[in-house]
Amino acid sequence: MKPFSMFVTLLFTAIFLFSPADFSFAQSSIDLPAPVTDGGKPLMRVLRERKSERSFSSRELPSQVLSDLLWAACGINRPDTQGRTAPSAKNRQEIDVYVAMSQGLFLYDPLHHRLVLVIAEDIRGLTGTQDFVAEAPVNLIFVADHLKMEGMTGPQKEFYAATDTGFISENIYLYCASEGLSTVVRGLINTLSLGKAMKLRPSQRIILAQTVGFPK
Repeated sequence: MKPFSMFVTLLFTAIFLFSPADFSFAQSSIDLPAPVTDGGKPLMRVLRERKSERSFSSRELPSQVLSDLLWAACGINRPDTQGRTAPSAKNRQEIDVYVAMSQGLFLYDPLHHRLVLVIAEDIRGLTGTQDFVAEAPVNLIFVADHLKMEGMTGPQKEFYAATDTGFISENIYLYCASEGLSTVVRGLINTLSLGKAMKLRPSQRIILAQTVGFPK
């Protein structure tokens, strides 16, 4: 290999391997740190401070914060039954949480508390029509998998997917209020373009998105 070609190869390898976050995104799956489930602000104070904000710093979330955020959203809090922090209709657990960051799009795997790489592309700008979504460090996309809702009618699937998404979203609001993070849930999404970019299956439906980051 010529010296210049070797230099370019090493440069791009370094860019890919070393991200601003605390872990490497070069793997197909990333084990998150164990969530810290103690501490935080008292519940009544968190409820008092819970709010939507639309101004975000571009600063990356540390891996521990991302870990705690996703566990709060819909992580497993009862390992013996694999119960989640958020309820779901008939325990179908049909809502998948995708995580769009500058390093790529990931799927949160609650069972193993890890991120699974979906595509190594920055699609944050497709997660909503607002300007801030492309610069905020994390955009969560809530996707319902209708295959997990067999036996329900079409209207029931839509209703329960919406309510179950609401439970997850509110968990995120409460975590952000406790940790001093900014967040806002969003419905202004071009679901056709985003779904195509996410390579979703026909049985999957985008419900909402939610942006999370440090205050600007």
